[in-house]
Amino acid sequence: MKRLSIAILLLLLLLLQYRLWFAEGGLLTVWHLSSAVATQKKQNEQLTERNHALEGEVRDLKHGLAAIEERARTELGMVKKDETFFEVIGTPKNSSHTPLPSSANISPQTPQPAAPTAAGK
Repeated sequence: MKRLSIAILLLLLLLLQYRLWFAEGGLLTVWHLSSAVATQKKQNEQLTERNHALEGEVRDLKHGLAAIEERARTELGMVKKDETFFEVIGTPKNSSHTPLPSSANISPQTPQPAAPTAAGK
């Protein structure tokens, strides 16, 4: 009788341990979900920082002409009217104080009007 009750209790303990570790909602599932939550929180923080930067950029573009001018110059290569653009080719990257040789390629460029397209004729 004593052996039978010990066997039943041991079987019950094993069953409960299995449910604790491996069943749905057990410790393994909780560990996987908590790591997924941590990963998602980290990704959300990065996206929040990106959103704040974009909000600031949108605010600058809506209210400031300086931001629009900077974008036009850097991304579109635009120049102001009566302004001459100089493109220096072949400058050394290591030192900014090295004098240019007399045969350096410095070419002034002025904005050229766009050629009419077939649709514009």
